[in-house]
Amino acid sequence: MPPLVAVELIQTPVQLYRYLLRCCRQLPTTAMQQHYRHAIKQGYKSHSDEDDPERIQMIIQRAIADAAWILDKVRMKAF
Repeated sequence: MPPLVAVELIQTPVQLYRYLLRCCRQLPTTAMQQHYRHAIKQGYKSHSDEDDPERIQMIIQRAIADAAWILDKVRMKAF
């Protein structure tokens, strides 16, 4: 399944938050969806005071990579 949006367009924490929540919809079970939604919300809250643009971009890139890894792992189990 292709990515939901072009990940290079994600520049702000709010855009990342929305992207990650949309990624949760691709998870197979409701329990997994709820678990990762909770983790995304907690991560967003814990980094809400971050003001260094470089650090924000590092967090965004890492979160996108982690989401891709999780979705790939779930897809591989399906086969």
